[in-house]
Amino acid sequence: MQTKPFRIGTRGSPLALAQAHEARDRLMAAHGLPEEMFEIVALTTKGDRIADRALAEIGGKGLFTEELEEKLTSGELDFAVHSAKDMATKLPDGLALTAYLPREDIRDSVIGRTAPKLIELPHGATVGSASLRRQALIRRLRPDINVITFRGSVQTRLRKLEEGQADATLLAVAGLKRLGKVDVITDILDPDAFPPAPAQGAIGIESRIGDKRMNDLLAAINDSPTFDTVSCERGFLAALDGSCRTPIAGYAVCEGDHIRFFGMILTPDGQQVHTTTIEGHRRDAEALGTNAGQAIRAEAGSTFFEDWT
Repeated sequence: MQTKPFRIGTRGSPLALAQAHEARDRLMAAHGLPEEMFEIVALTTKGDRIADRALAEIGGKGLFTEELEEKLTSGELDFAVHSAKDMATKLPDGLALTAYLPREDIRDSVIGRTAPKLIELPHGATVGSASLRRQALIRRLRPDINVITFRGSVQTRLRKLEEGQADATLLAVAGLKRLGKVDVITDILDPDAFPPAPAQGAIGIESRIGDKRMNDLLAAINDSPTFDTVSCERGFLAALDGSCRTPIAGYAVCEGDHIRFFGMILTPDGQQVHTTTIEGHRRDAEALGTNAGQAIRAEAGSTFFEDWT
């Protein structure tokens, strides 16, 4: 019988805390537990502390999870709640993404200051984004636009936009919905033309492999379609050695027992693009993503990837 509160690890940003609260609330409802049985432990990660440089320059995705994973491994946390798209494809030994909450909107949104849509921005306009994928896709759509690095929390990026540091920025629709800020959106981008990051819109819960008590607790809130689509997308990423140093996009959709995946890789300037599609049974979700990644890697050739390093 659990007497001490379950310790939930999270980053301390407003969005991360909203996601941790959603996980807690779902666990309370699933198990009939009171709020005092959960303690949310907010940590500041290296990725949060270093906000003046692109992630590719300082180490990639693991910068948002390292401190949480260290405390999870040591037993100081029972599980950690993450934006799934921030997770490295290779997790530390002994840890796994055990459950996913039901996925939110996968699409990217435009928050335009001088025009509502990317296509309507004036020639030479400036767009701020920290994502290499978004930067490459913007350049593909509008090579005349000046793209600058915009880092920080959602609130920080919106403030920078208000201050006139850019004409527009791009943010995930999911994050704005979770923060109650959909009113700032001026356009939503078609995922076929402007595909999202793998795992975008998904909240992943990481726990220790073999911790049966904790994993049984989390199983009650796992959303099966989200688990399968994100497993497929992470398989694609892993086959491409995907990190914040690589412009990679892709998403999967479940329809009954069927899963369909679309993936894209780009050069950072957005001028060279390769796409792939694959479909099959949901039980093979991760393998299908892996196969898609291997196929697009073979099609693009080794020289394509040299531009990323």
